[in-house]
Amino acid sequence: QVHLVESGGGLVQAGGSLRLSCAASASIFSINIMGWYRQAPGKQRDWVASITNGGTTNYATSVKGRFTISRDNAENTVYLQMNSLKPEDTGVYYCKATTRTNVYWGQGTQVTVSS
Repeated sequence: QVHLVESGGGLVQAGGSLRLSCAASASIFSINIMGWYRQAPGKQRDWVASITNGGTTNYATSVKGRFTISRDNAENTVYLQMNSLKPEDTGVYYCKATTRTNVYWGQGTQVTVSS
């Protein structure tokens, strides 16, 4: 069982930055992929970025060049640095952990970007 807790969301003006954190209750060495997703009001949950336990990163086209995902294995934490934020980045951001046998989600953290 892996418990995930996101933090770092908030209200920011367009062009600003936020850093989200996802703290895992277990060693992230055992987690194949850690990812960030977001869900805008009335819309489906969309993938934003992911990082493998080997450090390979991938990004959605809409955030490439603006967002950076990273991991601190010693702290069992994954981060999402978000720069040049746009109003369309607004939503609840969720952390996801994928192991060989299970998928775990955090409760989410709200990000609101004002224009």
